[in-house]
Amino acid sequence: MQVIQHSAEKLRTALVPNRQDLAALYQKYSLQERRLMEEGLRPDSTLFSPISLHSDSDWITAHPEAPQDFQSFYSSPYRSIPVKGRNTIYIQTIGSFGGAEALTEQYVGWLRDYCEAFYYGLTVKLLDPVTVAATGCAFRINNNTHNLQIHAGDLLNFLQKRKPKDAFCIVGITMIDLYPKDSWNFVFGQASLTEGMGVFSFARYDDDFYSRSYKGRLQKGKEIRRGDYTVFSGYYTPPITSTLLIRSCKTVTHEIGHIFGMQHCQWLQCVMQGSNHLVESDRRPLHLCPICLRKLQSALQFNMADRYRALLQWMEPGLPSKEPHTSQESVAHSAKPTQAFKDSRQWLQKCLCVLEG
Repeated sequence: MQVIQHSAEKLRTALVPNRQDLAALYQKYSLQERRLMEEGLRPDSTLFSPISLHSDSDWITAHPEAPQDFQSFYSSPYRSIPVKGRNTIYIQTIGSFGGAEALTEQYVGWLRDYCEAFYYGLTVKLLDPVTVAATGCAFRINNNTHNLQIHAGDLLNFLQKRKPKDAFCIVGITMIDLYPKDSWNFVFGQASLTEGMGVFSFARYDDDFYSRSYKGRLQKGKEIRRGDYTVFSGYYTPPITSTLLIRSCKTVTHEIGHIFGMQHCQWLQCVMQGSNHLVESDRRPLHLCPICLRKLQSALQFNMADRYRALLQWMEPGLPSKEPHTSQESVAHSAKPTQAFKDSRQWLQKCLCVLEG
């Protein structure tokens, strides 16, 4: 295992550049906010840890790229900031997310509420769910894993037509596996950052996906007809567990972060770290490192303590989605499975101790 241990001086320069105007902006943060961010400069920090590489297949080893400090982000032509009249994140569900429509609504409601806390200050809205057939996308059976897949590029074209005028971005989410082109085995997601849209699949977040017992595997030799979307009727979707929920929250917030112009983080453990495989993705924390936190705060101008309180409130066990339901519907809705968020709750509480003095 290799640990990427940057010096305190290098981390400070990444957080507080020498450029006079950016250094002056940093001084506008409260003493407590600066104390929190500078906690990441300490080699013995209990809040922010160095990145560890466990194999040659990990992202940083496999995809060498220059790290993006705050100045690089601030000066980037690809930096995108929400403005009045274009400040809403839209989530479009594609296909089923469970055996019942109410279960789908509940799950994406949790994701919506989490994104609204993470991107504090922005409104996150759910578009009416659509079937796979409604997108008109191409689909196939994967020759290796024998599961159904839908074409990511076709879905992006569909999302572009659905994108509301007040959207900062639109993201499509699905429980069905994706592929970008015929020569590729699969892809977790695909995005067009300049168009402010992306589509992501949670299918491979099922712990059984790579096992022979995976219920989404179709019988070998089964053939499907082009345009016959009835194959998706009743097709298997992973059970909604706490593990699936935390993986989904990481993916959605990570990918929307790219739409803001944030590149893969190489400074400290951070939700913006790249990942090549599920094991590496699971190692990523839910939170932003101090450098990426400053990038996001500069775009949204939130109060850090307020944002952390909103995230902590979302993680409280048993709280329902903000979406209103009738009394009859609420009986059928289960409690939010937040067991996997225990470490993140404790981390947020420690940060709030710093921010609240």
